[in-house]
Order: sequence, then structure tokens, then C-alpha cells
Amino acid sequence: IIKFAYREKLFIFADEVYQHNIYAEGSKFHSFKKVMNELGEPYNQMELASFMTCSKGYMGECGIRGGYAEVVNMDPKVMYMLEKSISAKCCPSVIGQACMDAVVNPPRPGEESYETWHHQVQGALTSLKRRAELVASTLNAIPGIRCNPVQGAMYAFPQIELPAAAVKAAAEAGQAPDVFYAFSLLEATGICVIPGSGFGQAPGTYHFRTTILPQEDVIIEMLARLKQFHIQFLNKFS
Repeated sequence: IIKFAYREKLFIFADEVYQHNIYAEGSKFHSFKKVMNELGEPYNQMELASFMTCSKGYMGECGIRGGYAEVVNMDPKVMYMLEKSISAKCCPSVIGQACMDAVVNPPRPGEESYETWHHQVQGALTSLKRRAELVASTLNAIPGIRCNPVQGAMYAFPQIELPAAAVKAAAEAGQAPDVFYAFSLLEATGICVIPGSGFGQAPGTYHFRTTILPQEDVIIEMLARLKQFHIQFLNKFS
């Protein structure tokens, strides 16, 4: 990505908010800034903005808004205008700023709250890893659905096979096939997924995005309802 951006003279906006959410064995997070510096000249002189937030990550506190961007190698005149623009805007809420401070300055080993903090963080990440494995394995066990391992972040993006009759029904309804599927799922079960057509999927393929965030007992029940719906949907349009 870095070499492509250099060749095409692009400014890199790096969404690195899931840097703690790595579940796949043998995988780890590598920041764009780190890799740019490891590559050396000319890549370490590229313009980069890296984003982090307390609304995602191991906390997943989507209701708390707080975050930052680290900007490196930006043209000084552009940086001046960016800072001028930021200073004219409203700042995040106090609770969002306090939460962000806790994320970037966590307890250190030896401090009184470190063991409690470490236990809670590892517990959250371990639970997310279990849910990631559960979602992928359950989806792969459903006829007509294929899902890659959820290696990180908070989402699964399975591919679904839709019968020709379902594709035809979607066209008659004026909807993309995966949109038709998603609305049918929502109306039948109350489960909300995001159609893959909004993510630039390959023509002729159908996907949806779903989250792994619900608590484990809830996600098991949700997946059971999704499986039942999908089988009924295939039978209806076969």
C-alpha cells in the first residue's frame, strides 16, 4: 500500500483503530508509520495521517466519541491550515477526552490499577476472539454461506449464494440482490446486516457485513435465527 501510494503520489489516511483487535494466530499489528520508517528513503518522507479512537478497539464504546490523528510529513502550510480549521471547531465532550486519555495512557506495570486493567482488557479481547471464531465457524456451517476467518476488528463479511429466483425477485422489487436479502432478514428476524453492494464487491457476487460485538449468549441465539432464515430463504426461492 505504501509503495502504491508513493507511486501514485497519494496522502495516506491510515485507519488504525483496530490495532488491539488481532485474533489470528501468528498475526500482529504493524503501523503505517513503523513500516514507512523501516522502508527508509523515499517512503519515510511520505505524508501520513494515522487515526485512533476510544469508540472502537478493545473497549468498543461506540457511544463515547473521542479520538486523535497523528499527522507526519505534512507540508507546513497545509498543516497550518489544518490546525486553524481544527481550532475553529467544537471539541469532543469532556467524557470523550477523558476516555481517550485513558486509552493512550493506560496503567503501567507496578501501578495499583494495572492488574485490574490488564485483566479486564485481556478478558475483553479473549471474548472477542471467541466470538470471531464462533461467527465464522457457524456461518461456514450454513448451506450457501462462506466466510473467511475473522482475523481482527469487529466484523465478518460472508459471501452468500442466492438462487436465480431471489435475484429476479430483487430486480422486481427494485433492489440489489443482497439488499433484498438484508431487508428480508431484517423483516423476518430483526437482525440487521449491511449489504455487501456498498463495499465494492465483485460483480455477480453477494455478501453482507455483520458484527461480532453482541455478547456470547446473544450472538449464539442470533446466529441460530440467521441460519433458520437463510435455509427458509433458499427453500422459498429454489
